Amino acid sequence: MKILRKSLLFFLFAVASPLAAFAGPVNINTADAATISAELQGVGMSKAQAIVDYRKNHGPFKSLEDLTLVKGIGDRTVEINRANILLKSGEQKRK
Repeated sequence: MKILRKSLLFFLFAVASPLAAFAGPVNINTADAATISAELQGVGMSKAQAIVDYRKNHGPFKSLEDLTLVKGIGDRTVEINRANILLKSGEQKRK
């Protein structure tokens, strides 16, 4: 049973690791919750929906740091995803 569990964990890690590495840039001022949660690490559907709701109630985000005003989004989440968060259409991915 332990071997099966270890094998399953290894398989899940092997499948999930490349997906996390391919998170792509997402415009948080235009994207829907499903896109945000798919593209940003550590952001599930509930946090992504909170981002969309905040944007609808307060207008577009003007800086990456504005994201920390959303409940559940902290400095660490912004830092992890800094290169993949876009604020304007046509903006290039940050390095």
